Amino acid sequence: MDCQYGAKKSVITDGIVDDNYDDAHIIQKIRKRINSGDKFYSLEFFPPRTDSGGVNLIARFDRLAIGNPLFIDVTWHPKGNSGGDEVTASLTIASAALNFCGLDSMLHMTCINSTTEDIDKYLRKAKKQGLRNILALRGDVSDSIDESVRHTKELKYASDLVKHIRKEFGNYFGIAVAGYPDGHPECSSYEDDIRRLKEKLDNGGDFVVTQLFFDAETYFKFLRDCRNAGITAPIIPGILPIQGYNSLRHLVQLSKLPVPQRILDTIESIKDNDEAIRKFGIVEATNLCKKLLASDDVPGIHVYTLNREEAVVKLLKRVGLWHEESIYKSLPWRPSANGKRISEDVRPIFWASRPKSYVHRTMMWDEYPNGRWGSSASPAFGELKDYHIFYLKNTSKKDELLKMWGEKLESVEDVYEIFTCFVSGERNKYGYKVDALPWSNDALALETLFIKKSLEYINSKGILTINSQPNVNALPSTHEVFGWGGPNGYVYQKAYLEFFISAERFKTLLEVLPNFPMINYHALDLSESINVSNSDHHQPIAVTWGVFPGREILQPTVVDPTSFSYWKDEAFALWTNQWANLYPEESKSRQVITAAVRNFVLVNMVDNDFIQGGNLWKVLDQLFSLEADKAVY
Repeated sequence: MDCQYGAKKSVITDGIVDDNYDDAHIIQKIRKRINSGDKFYSLEFFPPRTDSGGVNLIARFDRLAIGNPLFIDVTWHPKGNSGGDEVTASLTIASAALNFCGLDSMLHMTCINSTTEDIDKYLRKAKKQGLRNILALRGDVSDSIDESVRHTKELKYASDLVKHIRKEFGNYFGIAVAGYPDGHPECSSYEDDIRRLKEKLDNGGDFVVTQLFFDAETYFKFLRDCRNAGITAPIIPGILPIQGYNSLRHLVQLSKLPVPQRILDTIESIKDNDEAIRKFGIVEATNLCKKLLASDDVPGIHVYTLNREEAVVKLLKRVGLWHEESIYKSLPWRPSANGKRISEDVRPIFWASRPKSYVHRTMMWDEYPNGRWGSSASPAFGELKDYHIFYLKNTSKKDELLKMWGEKLESVEDVYEIFTCFVSGERNKYGYKVDALPWSNDALALETLFIKKSLEYINSKGILTINSQPNVNALPSTHEVFGWGGPNGYVYQKAYLEFFISAERFKTLLEVLPNFPMINYHALDLSESINVSNSDHHQPIAVTWGVFPGREILQPTVVDPTSFSYWKDEAFALWTNQWANLYPEESKSRQVITAAVRNFVLVNMVDNDFIQGGNLWKVLDQLFSLEADKAVY
């Protein structure tokens, strides 16, 4: 499939990363961190039961990604994994974290009550979605287990599953296994359980994640005993911040986990005070983690989140493992963690506020843009059908969106006000904060604060902006707002503005633009009956670049004419799919939106004077002046 920006070949065959490409294995990252002495953390989640729970969990992934976990893992619930695109399937959740949130992801997989055909089907699907790491488990035995399946197949234990994965898939998957510091409750002895752990590793396991425990010495004893038994693999301690009375009781019953009496006594005394339990759980987990992390034998911690966020972030901050994204930002945009996209380091700026949509629409590419100023061939974007997909939905309910975007629209000027309030942070005329727009489900980027007043002004005048960036000239690559790419470099940006404007006003804008030769522009209406540009229709323009020692100049963000045509379809569709459809079919409010869509032109402008900047605002000032003059005469 063709790609753009002169992309080079990546290590992909038949749309799947080559089996010899191992950097996507979590064990490689663990070994690097062990060698550097840099402690890490990872996080465990379970698939929620509802679609809305899936939406919320993906949003939580985005927030937790800011703290840079080494990886996340998702527990195994076979229901839904074998067919369809069920939102709550383990495969779906793990794939979304990997592809859309930029998180290295490990998928739990159990073999109990499964045939080898079932397992191979799951693994092939995981491979197709870019997942490269499996936590191989037997699974919990229950009365519902189909004995005829369990006793007629080879995969009775986790060690069998590990062996099978290695036999059928070679080194494609990195494989983790579970360890039990207190011994597995079904094993005949603690020593026998360690022998079983060694068998799992000897069969192809790469590292160990432990069951949770509550005393540091429990882990250290287990670690010593494992090493004495000849186990050399990394052993990551599993930590649970206690977050509720019932959840702790359920875990104890399920895993037959021994809990120190002092913890049981404390929890019992405050069992009706959820906040007190959470505070106690954070303190206990903090003290435990500090003891563990003080040892050179502990590479990091694995946190059982119970799909909660607040207590986990507090714990990680208290033990010094929470690292804000800006410190490690390799590119201006967060890369997908899918190894298939390993060479990707260039993206069009148009999807800056909808990166998940861009990833979704380019998932089937065989090659990805890679840092060269080549010509732009047809990028062959996927179909525009993402509005039903849970991780691309606006998560707000209809009544919340109506409060933000207007319960009743009388004219296009009401639309101007909503855009202006989104930029300014002021409440709309209904008294509600406008925290999102269809083109951006998040707050404005920090860099937008540098041009906030200008954006407020032009939106109030009907220049409806959906994307922008200020100019930057040789700021340090470690700058807290604009920095990316690591230390000892310099970053640059051309000022960029993208907006909707009425077709009539666009004609007036065309009268002004020739006065500014440093500006490139491109304008399209929905039908492309208007397709006006002063740029090469096939040549991308770099709008963000960086200079680093020992490397060629990096240009991770471009304005690309071919991509703009695809983005235009999405940008216009969002008016209808996420805004107009909030209102009854024959209502005045819907008519206001649909009329605007028919009349709007989408324009992008690049100010090539990245040193001085300011030309974009001068263009629009001249537009407003010329309009005023025409109104007088």
